[in-house]
Amino acid sequence: MDARRIREAYLIGDNALEKLKNARVAIFGIGGVGSFCAEALVRMGVGHITFADNDTVSVSNINRQLVALSSTIGEMKTEVMKRRALDIDPNVDIEVRNMFYLPETADSFDISQFDCIVDAIDTVSAKFELIRRANEAGIPIVSCMGTGNKLHPEMLEITDIYKTSVCPLAKVMRGKLRAAGIKKLRVVYSKEEPRKPHADYEGKTELPENKRQVPGSISFVPPTAGMLLASEVFHILTGTK
Repeated sequence: MDARRIREAYLIGDNALEKLKNARVAIFGIGGVGSFCAEALVRMGVGHITFADNDTVSVSNINRQLVALSSTIGEMKTEVMKRRALDIDPNVDIEVRNMFYLPETADSFDISQFDCIVDAIDTVSAKFELIRRANEAGIPIVSCMGTGNKLHPEMLEITDIYKTSVCPLAKVMRGKLRAAGIKKLRVVYSKEEPRKPHADYEGKTELPENKRQVPGSISFVPPTAGMLLASEVFHILTGTK
C-alpha cells in the first residue's frame, strides 16, 4: 500500500483505489477551477491525467489559481501544474497539451481514450464542442458553469444542466444543448445572483487592451467549484454515487 493513499484506503477500499489508478482523465482549462480540480485528482490517486490549456500565468491569476505564484508568472499553466502534480506523486502519468480546445482545433485531440472529462473552459463555443463530442463518444463529462462575480461558495452545487437556474452561462448552455439534442449533462453551478462590479471599478477592465469588463473573482469560489468537479469525477470513476 502506497503510504500516500492509506487514509483514502480506509475510506474507500482497495478496489476503488485500483479503479482510480487505472483511470484516464482529461482536464480542459487549468485556471481557478481547473487547477484545484487537477490537484484533487492527483491527490486522490487518478493514475493518468491530461492537462489542456494554452494560457500562461499572469499576476491577476494569483488571487484564485493554484498554479499562480510570484515565481511562476509567465510560465505555461499546464507545465506548472504538471510540476506540482509530480511533486505530489512522482508515479502519476501526466500529459500536457498546450492548446486551446476550440471547434477548429478539436480534431487534433482524441478524447476517446479517456474514462472521464472535466470541462473547466470559459469560452461557450469551446465548452459546447467538447460536450458535444464527449456525448457522441459516450465519454462521461462534468462541466463547470460560471464562478465569476460570486462570493458564496456554499451556493455551488452539482446537478443536471436542465435543473439549473440563475446562472447566465448555464442558460446559454441549456439552449445550445437542447438544440443539439443533448438530453443531460452533469454540471457544477451556483444559484447565487452574479454581482455587479464594485462601484470603484465599474466600467473598468483588467488591462488597457481589454475592451470588456472582466468578471470579478475571489480566492474561495472557483477553487470550491474545482473540488466539486473532482468529487463528481471520483464518483463516476469508482461507481460510488
